[in-house]
Amino acid sequence: MREWSKVALIAGTFLFFYLVPFADPTVSGAVLEMFHMLAEYAREHVLTCLVPAFFIAGAITVFLSQGAVMKYLGATAKKIVAYTVASVAGTILAVCSCTVLPLFAGIYKRGAGLGPASAFLYSGPAINVLAIILTARVLGFELGVARAVGAVLFAFLIGLLMAVIFRKEEAARTAGADPFSGGGDGAPLSRSAPFVAAMVGLLIFAAWGRPKEPIGFAEAVWKVHWYIAGGFLLLTIILAFRWFRAEERGDWVRETWTFAKLILPLLFAGVAVAGLLLGRPGTDAGLIPARWIEGLLGGNSLFANFFASLAGALMYFATLTEVPILQGLIGQGMGKGPALALLLAGPALSLPNMLVIRGVLGTKKMLVFSGLVVGLSTVAGVFYGVIAG
Repeated sequence: MREWSKVALIAGTFLFFYLVPFADPTVSGAVLEMFHMLAEYAREHVLTCLVPAFFIAGAITVFLSQGAVMKYLGATAKKIVAYTVASVAGTILAVCSCTVLPLFAGIYKRGAGLGPASAFLYSGPAINVLAIILTARVLGFELGVARAVGAVLFAFLIGLLMAVIFRKEEAARTAGADPFSGGGDGAPLSRSAPFVAAMVGLLIFAAWGRPKEPIGFAEAVWKVHWYIAGGFLLLTIILAFRWFRAEERGDWVRETWTFAKLILPLLFAGVAVAGLLLGRPGTDAGLIPARWIEGLLGGNSLFANFFASLAGALMYFATLTEVPILQGLIGQGMGKGPALALLLAGPALSLPNMLVIRGVLGTKKMLVFSGLVVGLSTVAGVFYGVIAG
């Protein structure tokens, strides 16, 4: 069987390079766009977003006690507490759909219930305060408010629905020894919480991008964000050596590497496929022409809203890039309902994001989570389109 697999791989590789018309300008342009997108992702997101996120995920696994995670985010925690904590944490982080993945995997591995973990997975990239302000400023106050209300509501709904749909699996997961636990019993919360908070500060300010529109506070922070990030980095290093033993720091590095091995290959594969098919946001260089997408988003039909949600779910949006992209689409005739649908689905999901969720939760849970995001975004888009006219 192994030899036949090798033969099939060799034959498939041969047929791919033999049959794909690389000389065709559309194909060659899409391949080049794929590498452009990979390069852009590597330059703008890996060092300032993903690397800090991996270290935070490793720290959650090693230093944060399972009891503390279970108390606030566990399957048996009070729902109002668990879902509020998950949503608020996502609001503070304001990360993209890929950067949130190591953090989600970390809290889920440490014992968080599927519902709160799913709420956090959605809220991290979707409830971005700066993005909501930018939406209201550029696309209109009504759309900004609709995005804010929809994102907060969806975080709770998606988490609750995931918990209900997979309640039997969750009961089995939490009944016995947790197969995802690791890194010992954790450090006292008085040490682990400030340590993780210092790294979260590093992540927030290292990834702070210059706003496309002049927003006073955001612009002022951007001018000094590297100094603030450097301060948090220095604080993280000092706390790591003052509060934790060499063996604990070694466990932290090993857990960080475990998350990197799990997530990075899937992320880069997903980014490559998204770049090949759709191109970078704002370009028309992928295999699927942008005009096809633009032509299907007019009006407020159920299909237009569903298509906007699905297209947003497959595309990769870096933090805040969805606003200028929507501005261009609206200028080309995109309806108000589909615009909201894309805003609610796009930042929270992407093809790379789905691949990693599948690796952490499995195919079934990934499909249900993605389906809930797309379905709820479609319904919200139709409803908003009717109200907004």
